Amino acid sequence: MEILKKFIIATLVLVVILVGIGFILPSHFRVERDILIDAPPEKIYAQVVDLQKWQDWGVWFKRDPAMEVRYEGPQGEVGMKSVWSSESQGSGEMEVIATEENQRLVYRLYFPDFAMSSTGEIVLTQQDDRTKVLWKDYGEVGANPVHRYFALMMDSMVGPDFEMGLENLKTLVENSR
Repeated sequence: MEILKKFIIATLVLVVILVGIGFILPSHFRVERDILIDAPPEKIYAQVVDLQKWQDWGVWFKRDPAMEVRYEGPQGEVGMKSVWSSESQGSGEMEVIATEENQRLVYRLYFPDFAMSSTGEIVLTQQDDRTKVLWKDYGEVGANPVHRYFALMMDSMVGPDFEMGLENLKTLVENSR
């Protein structure tokens, strides 16, 4: 009985310490990846501004071909939205909130299962005959200590998906000449 009591106390102390650490972790996150693509910005922009085309290069769609996706709003313009549901990739929505033709796409992501949102950008910068594509996502997770642990790990969780998505985008654009 004494061992069980010590175990319970030690577990409670550990939980209090982990929650306490969670409160002092940063509440913001930022994930960034980039790639050079041998193509002009307008060829790349056409693939990123139309959310329906993300199915051709986005990694999440490839992981779950049964993902249910619907699109709303004006295609390839501010206000276009994709809403998805997937058992393996989760559910969410993405809405285009700003564009600069052949230069930049800004979107808002929302994940209802976690009550979390973020802002993402894809920025295209021409460099001679190539284009640098910078993909970033950033946001605040609030005061929830569990969400702050997610913020701490966001780069390692999402970064590899950005890398793979950018590689897929590069292959798609460079092979469609």
